[in-house]
Amino acid sequence: MIRISLVLAASALALAGCDSAPEETAQRGNEAQVGGGAPTPPPLPGQIVRFKAGTELPDLSFSDPEGAQLSLSELEGTPVLLNLWATWCAPCVIEMPTLDALATEMGDDLKVLTVSQDVRGAEVVEPFFAQRDFANLEQWLDEDATLNAALNEDGLMPLTILFDAEGKELFRVAGGYEWDSEEAVAQISEAIGSAGGAE
Repeated sequence: MIRISLVLAASALALAGCDSAPEETAQRGNEAQVGGGAPTPPPLPGQIVRFKAGTELPDLSFSDPEGAQLSLSELEGTPVLLNLWATWCAPCVIEMPTLDALATEMGDDLKVLTVSQDVRGAEVVEPFFAQRDFANLEQWLDEDATLNAALNEDGLMPLTILFDAEGKELFRVAGGYEWDSEEAVAQISEAIGSAGGAE
């Protein structure tokens, strides 16, 4: 009975999102599992919630694999979809192409910013990107998980938060989401349009 309960709990976690602080061995195991490729990806059941609407975008910085720094304060004036992800998180990996497609769809109206929370940083992120043909996603690293600590009190990943051009949160999704779906594009367009119209 205990074994069945553990299996069910693990399945629920895999569908809803990933724990943000796995052991190193678990990280390597999940990388191998994702790299092997499942025949059919699981559904991405994340849902849009607005309970933190109005929260300020923290003025934190992170870097790319070459060491160039980006401060979130530099993004003021542009709506931002901030995605916290990791290579060991299956729902994160599944939704990455949808984030890339969303960035194509929204163009200059939205900055899609994916920031890896992998403690091994460029060591795992660079090969991940090298194996995929992302047209719009950039490699940003947060090995110390400062963004995760500031924004993700529940600890589930992926976590994606939409901020308006003034740096105020509009909504968030904990868990995977189909960001290139008609629903997602409509929700984002409406949210940033309403925020812009309120000025």
